[in-house]
Amino acid sequence: MSRTDYYRDPNAPRANSVVPSVTAVVRNPDGHLLLIHKTDNDLWALPGGGHDIGEAIADTVVREVQEETGIEVKVDGIIGLYTDPQHVMAYDDGEVRQQFSICFHAHPTGGSLRTSSESKEVRWISSADLDDLDIHPSMRLRIAHGLDASRTSPYIG
Repeated sequence: MSRTDYYRDPNAPRANSVVPSVTAVVRNPDGHLLLIHKTDNDLWALPGGGHDIGEAIADTVVREVQEETGIEVKVDGIIGLYTDPQHVMAYDDGEVRQQFSICFHAHPTGGSLRTSSESKEVRWISSADLDDLDIHPSMRLRIAHGLDASRTSPYIG
């Protein structure tokens, strides 16, 4: 399924759903960030996805990171809540989803890099190389917050 992201676009379609989801800022011992090259919108992003019924939100993080990247993680804390109503994602089945994402810090505990149906490439990226990648502005915000060691409270916006 393909998707088009609209960010602060006055011509964006009106949202017709909200789905709680997660993303994770995962850094290896060298400080590199785990990113995926997504199949649905061809952008680089933090791993993550939708929350399932019957699942604790930290378990969603662990499951989604492992499914999309092959890396096993442990959740360390919350970076922020990202619910900007001016960021919507339109899917080719007619769903237009308002962003609702909780971003977490997590660290790797095992596994090895691999792709999935949602990720055509998975890499550990140096923060110095982030500007070379096509990353959506809302994802860049989460990455910036996740890499900012001076932040003392979660972002709410």
